[in-house]
Amino acid sequence: QVQLVESGGGSVQAGGSLRLSCVFSGFPYMLGWFRQVPGQEREGVAATNNGGQTEYSDSVKGRFVISKDDGKTTLYLQMNFLKPEDTATYYCAAHVRYRDDVPLRAVEYDHWGQGTQVTVLS
Repeated sequence: QVQLVESGGGSVQAGGSLRLSCVFSGFPYMLGWFRQVPGQEREGVAATNNGGQTEYSDSVKGRFVISKDDGKTTLYLQMNFLKPEDTATYYCAAHVRYRDDVPLRAVEYDHWGQGTQVTVLS
């Protein structure tokens, strides 16, 4: 059974940085970060799998970095050069079984955390 708990959200000025953490249990093959604004669909931000593949949405490429700790129990999202449009609730998600791609579609993920709010002030 995979469980995910996010932390690290908060408020930051535009241009600043935040690092989100997601402590997970179980053995997911693929992990991702998604975000959602009320009234909009959940958007894939970044994802990685146990094969070392990573994928980023065009909106965050070059600014955000997804990584895992050496103990492989925590997923991170380092967010730099934050913009007001990055404001959203951020979710950690997991897919258990092997796959050879790293999709950023929410439907591909089986387990979800409760979310953490990120607010970027202009």
